[in-house]
Amino acid sequence: MSSDGGDETGVPSGETATDGERPRTTGIADAWDPVSGDVALDDSRLYLNRELSELEFQERVLYEALDDRNPLLERVKFLGLLTKNLDEFFMKRIGGLKQQMAADVTELTPDGRTPEQQWAEALEKARPIFERQVTSWHDELRPALAAAGIEVVDHDDLTASERAGLRDYFETSVLPTLTPLTFDPAHPFPFLSNLSLSLAVRTQREGEDVKFSRVKIPENRPRLVQVGDDDDVFVPLEQVVAANLDLLFPNVDILDYAAFRVTRNAEVRRNEEVAEGLIEMIEGVLRERRFATVVRLEVEEGIHPDVRDLLVTQLELDEREVFERPGPLDFRDLRRVADLDRPDLSLPSWTPKHHQSLARFGSEDDRSVFEIIRRNDVLVHHPYHSFEETVQSFFEEAAHDDDVLAIKAAIYRTSADSKVIQSLIEAARNGKQVAVMVELKARFDEENNLRWVRRLEEEGIHVAYGTIGLKTHSKIALVVRDEADGVTLYSHVGTGNYHAETAKTYVDLGLLTADQAIGQDLTRVFNFFTGHSFHEEYRKLLVAPVTMRETFVEHIRREAEHARAGEGGRIVAKMNALEDPAVVKELYEASQAGVDIDLIVRGISRLRPGLDGISENIDVRSVVGRFLEHSRIFYFHDRGDEAFYIGSADWMTRNLDRRVEAVVPVEDESLREELRFILDTLLADNRKAWEMQSDGSYVQCRPGENEPVNTHEVLMERATRNAPDRESREIYDAESPLAPGDIDR
Repeated sequence: MSSDGGDETGVPSGETATDGERPRTTGIADAWDPVSGDVALDDSRLYLNRELSELEFQERVLYEALDDRNPLLERVKFLGLLTKNLDEFFMKRIGGLKQQMAADVTELTPDGRTPEQQWAEALEKARPIFERQVTSWHDELRPALAAAGIEVVDHDDLTASERAGLRDYFETSVLPTLTPLTFDPAHPFPFLSNLSLSLAVRTQREGEDVKFSRVKIPENRPRLVQVGDDDDVFVPLEQVVAANLDLLFPNVDILDYAAFRVTRNAEVRRNEEVAEGLIEMIEGVLRERRFATVVRLEVEEGIHPDVRDLLVTQLELDEREVFERPGPLDFRDLRRVADLDRPDLSLPSWTPKHHQSLARFGSEDDRSVFEIIRRNDVLVHHPYHSFEETVQSFFEEAAHDDDVLAIKAAIYRTSADSKVIQSLIEAARNGKQVAVMVELKARFDEENNLRWVRRLEEEGIHVAYGTIGLKTHSKIALVVRDEADGVTLYSHVGTGNYHAETAKTYVDLGLLTADQAIGQDLTRVFNFFTGHSFHEEYRKLLVAPVTMRETFVEHIRREAEHARAGEGGRIVAKMNALEDPAVVKELYEASQAGVDIDLIVRGISRLRPGLDGISENIDVRSVVGRFLEHSRIFYFHDRGDEAFYIGSADWMTRNLDRRVEAVVPVEDESLREELRFILDTLLADNRKAWEMQSDGSYVQCRPGENEPVNTHEVLMERATRNAPDRESREIYDAESPLAPGDIDR
């Protein structure tokens, strides 16, 4: 397997590799200080803080931009992604903490912090992340881009001819969209929309007082403006606006200007019990979110002190919520640079491959997807397998199959032009019974989901909007088909959304099965969505909030019992977040019993690994690379009677207790081998993996003298070689990077 280039020390540009040193994040708290005697497993020191752990993950995202082993445009992409992630962190997590503070909540978290303590520590930890982001842009990435012929230049550095051309562009294409808003006794302080980039402009007419005006940088104009005819030279739009303010404010003196940006709380909630309907409630939330409390103010370095004070006062901010730094303040639009057609500066392109079971060719072209699934369960793995030719094909064929009686699906997020939704509409038009659960409370997708609800209802499709008190996060679909031997149920249970675009970059798994017990379980779940009562027993599915927590705890305790009996115990769990204190405590007890535990947790982890007498048998690692690790896999050895599960739930309190989730057992031995290979590869990764330390910091893995193992490269190569060959139909079976059966060691 080839590496992705560059030095293999594992040290980002600007850092020096020495023996025993590897890049690491800053940590959450001091390392565990051993205490004599027994330590109660509910001791707050054993639990890391959720918000600070999330910022640890953002540091790992930042390292992808810093790591000069990555291609240049990949680094630029991660720099922009970091802004998007931190925007959401402030809107959701900091916003939620401010709400708790305003309500005088003083309840301590499992790690022993009040909302105010978390708020203050999170702001303090976020500040150096912003500073390092902007430093890496100015000192490393921007110069490297220029050396490669891609320039993001300052307006002041342009030639007179280039400035004249941009002035013409501004006057014809930008100026008509601008609306300067002045704050003075005759004009109220302007409303500042969430995440909008603005210029604070101070002007003065002779003999009059200085005036403050806000100029919003238009979001419907390209943020990076092309200079002349050169496709690879750009200037930020805010600089073009600033250079031409005289056209916006004629006959006054422009004293100074500076960019600024506000972030508002997205944690706007309404009482579901008193809302007349979920649609009305969500529409209200969307309206209120526009005017929600400001949780962060970003200002350009050098902003006039009077302007800074004015913004802080009018927005009712604490100085700790102000982040001042050199521009640009918003790196999200660097995606335009990252997407430039420069193969020499990018990762090799990736096209998802045909699935060896679902691809149809030769004499078997006439097989239906249902014949294939009825013969054997099918495990799909995105983005290694094509979403269009697997999951989407499942819906499309169901919509047009004369024998299909009904289709049911739960939609949490989907694309604006979703072909899955279109297939459901076509199914209804073809006379099939269609029921769709659309979760209106999917944060930041509420508006998109509202549009789909109206579209589906226009077609006469029965739509459930969600449930009171619970958010539906399960990724499930059910097809009811009339066959020669009776009605057969075909199911899909996945870890990711029915979203064709995110399926190209999010790593997710899905099980397609004709197992009737699973189908009957899904029938019960869908009946809950459209009815009013929740079944408490299921044949095979683990369903939250009724059976999932209990079953996972039983599995963990069973491994502990085996270990105490000298029969060994083994748990491997892959998820996005490990937050639930009760599950963490169970894992500590299993470790104390001698269970060997590997946790692959992309983001938040409350658990401290490597504590003597408590968690020395637990390893935690995080993999951050070109694809977003989004799948959930749970493995329990059970003295060789192994259990494998995949599904939508993380080990978070919200997933286990406050959401409708579905996790499905994988029982086919060949599919278990697929999951085993995936877990083995993740555990062997020494290129994109980070090892968690007991203080909450992470140390980046590096190959050293070993062959580099990059999970995403291994699985792309395997998918390529496993794709059906139209001539020989041979299937490649790659060897695991670890010894066979490593996860059940």
